[in-house]
Amino acid sequence: MQPVSDIDTPATITVISGNGVGPECVAAAVTILDAAGANIVWDEQQAGEGVFRRGVASGVPAETIESIRRNRVVLKGPLGTPVGYGEKSANVTLRKLFETYANVRPVRELPGVHTPFSGRGVDLVVVRENVEDLYAGIEHMQTPSVAQCLKLISRTGCEKIVRFAFELARAEGRHTVTCATKSNIMKLTEGELKRTFERIAGEYPDITAQHMIVDNAAHQLVKRPEQFDVIVTTNMNGDILSDLTSGLVGGLGFAPSANIGAEVAIFEAVHGSAPKYAGTNQINPSAVVLSAVAMLRHLGRFEVAERVEQALLVTLEEGGLTGDVVGYDKGLSTSDYTRRIIANLGRAPTRTNVRAHQPIRLPRHSATQGTAPVDQRIVGTDIFIQSTAPSSAIGPRLERLTDGSPFHLKMISNRGTRVYPPTGAITDEVDQHRCRFVLTNPHTTLHWQNIIDLQRRIAHHFDICHVERLLTIDGQPGYTRAQGED
Repeated sequence: MQPVSDIDTPATITVISGNGVGPECVAAAVTILDAAGANIVWDEQQAGEGVFRRGVASGVPAETIESIRRNRVVLKGPLGTPVGYGEKSANVTLRKLFETYANVRPVRELPGVHTPFSGRGVDLVVVRENVEDLYAGIEHMQTPSVAQCLKLISRTGCEKIVRFAFELARAEGRHTVTCATKSNIMKLTEGELKRTFERIAGEYPDITAQHMIVDNAAHQLVKRPEQFDVIVTTNMNGDILSDLTSGLVGGLGFAPSANIGAEVAIFEAVHGSAPKYAGTNQINPSAVVLSAVAMLRHLGRFEVAERVEQALLVTLEEGGLTGDVVGYDKGLSTSDYTRRIIANLGRAPTRTNVRAHQPIRLPRHSATQGTAPVDQRIVGTDIFIQSTAPSSAIGPRLERLTDGSPFHLKMISNRGTRVYPPTGAITDEVDQHRCRFVLTNPHTTLHWQNIIDLQRRIAHHFDICHVERLLTIDGQPGYTRAQGED
């Protein structure tokens, strides 16, 4: 996607007003951009609550998808999902449909917005992988009492988000990128991001790269947030950390975001639709306005973006805040706040610096479906069974079932902890048991048929609810041990 940098050339943008307070906030941003001379043609489309009520299960109608495919840039308000309608979030659906893999959430201390962190110089960006991880939304009830959610992390996804984080740091003149993971516990999934980050960091010698365990990152963000510049992290971690960082600077009403992909970019406020406040004309539209500023930069229209951002900062320096921020009896209405920003176009803030921005060089990636290993071998299988019997009774039965097969039962775990052979520990058991079978002769060549034969034996006696291969990939185990497993 090529940026429309020529201000004399109209840019056609898909605009989705959204639900609840969305239409008021989006209208404010559109009015300000028009007044600033952004030269944008607004292609109005719908998604979210009203679309769900029309019977469109995704919340995103075909005409909206076609508009986005045509225009490639979107400004949108928050979308609601009414109870009893639809399934997946329309917000998440839009991000996934157009592979907007990078969620960018900048936070900075704003003038006139007082928080316990005022004066600390908070100015950072959370770069969140946006389409993988637990947000793949692949869940199953394994038994009536045990639910499972698959955490999917790909090497390609990690490479894309890590490179994007470094490129953003360069574009904004930032000096440090911190990778926040839970790789000390999830060594394969979260560990993939850590390993990718450490491998790619060497390509950016001008940027300081550091890794931090995500819980420590949360601790450090509250203790000393000014130490951070860019934080790159996985989807779930980024969702949590970015809401935390918004709280450092005044809340979600001041939290813009961008969802960037190779082909499409979606700009939106982080906050929700807040339907109880819809139509009150008291809502703070700053998050949507600042999202629109990011959109202008994405389009290459840096001068008008800076003009709008400066006008908003001048308004805040002069004490202009809406009723939902300072109280409805003394705050500005949404429309008055909008008019003040427009009146301040062309003025520069006196106490707040505006960070210089350069175009972000989006990483280029091949359409490869994965990396072919030099050597990939099946060395066993984990078969998950449903049973209310204790592992002490299940284990001997499974050992007898492996007679004459290439496998032996190595162990049984329950909720990730080895319970058979017994360790002497005291562990509660639920009705899902992971039974790990490995080769008796490690030099045997295994095929799926061997695993299927073993499943048939077990299925005569137990309900099987899940099966996984145990792989070695280029000589390294592609699976983790249970707690207490030798």
